[in-house]
Amino acid sequence: MKVKLLSITPNAEKIIENAGRTSYQSYEKQTANSYKGFIKMLVKRGHGSVLEHAYASFRISGVSRALTHQLVRHRMASFTQKSQRYVNESNFNYIEPDDIKNDKNAHELYTNFMENIRTHYKQLRDLGIKKEDARFILPNATESELVLTANFRELRHMIQLRGEKAAQWEIRRLVIKMLKILKEKVPSVFQDMEIDEENEVITIKKL
Repeated sequence: MKVKLLSITPNAEKIIENAGRTSYQSYEKQTANSYKGFIKMLVKRGHGSVLEHAYASFRISGVSRALTHQLVRHRMASFTQKSQRYVNESNFNYIEPDDIKNDKNAHELYTNFMENIRTHYKQLRDLGIKKEDARFILPNATESELVLTANFRELRHMIQLRGEKAAQWEIRRLVIKMLKILKEKVPSVFQDMEIDEENEVITIKKL
């Protein structure tokens, strides 16, 4: 799994502060570093609408279709995904869950099944079946790639929801990678979100 930051709103934290001070008409209080305390107040009080003035775009690769089906449910974000209609998947890569990979018998069964799907996909294509129809036999495990763009409010919601213990393991790993990048770039916006590396979960601390 790879997560690459493609773009992020320049001076995002200062833009958020400036937008937020419109509500309070308190521009005179804005200094070089005042955004830190101001954004902490916004996050603490749940004033998420102000965070919508900043965006980030990520390229996400090496993830399963099972993950992307969950991810695209976040309708406030924008997605562009690798198309199985236009891309030849004769040699598709796939994601293997750790529980299967660590069980010798399960791993053998799983990999053999994936090879069979590859073979049958190629056979369908050789018969003249279009990619858009041959793709119907591809599994949820098929590796995919997409670009995700969302404002900071939606990113916070996505990361909190998909980083919980109850979330599926693969999407937890994804949002942890995203959060690490965001905490480096805009720490004040995600300051209450903490990563538990051992358990692969994200927790929210009280500010």
